[in-house]
Amino acid sequence: MGRGRQKAKATKQARDIKYYSPNTDYSALQRELKGPDGRATSHFANDPVEPDYSAYVDKYADDLEEDDDEVHTRRIG
Repeated sequence: MGRGRQKAKATKQARDIKYYSPNTDYSALQRELKGPDGRATSHFANDPVEPDYSAYVDKYADDLEEDDDEVHTRRIG
């Protein structure tokens, strides 16, 4: 097969793959996401709870204001 025919075939195959949209079975997807116990599973259940940093807001408020000024004076590019 010549290069022109080969390129045309590859282009046709790429177009077929790009625009191919199979029928989606949403009920099967829902069953898969729910898991065996019937409830939606959370992958984040074992993550530690983030500590409350509100006690430090007043202590470090001045530092945050200074950081904001630095961001605006920085050159980009």
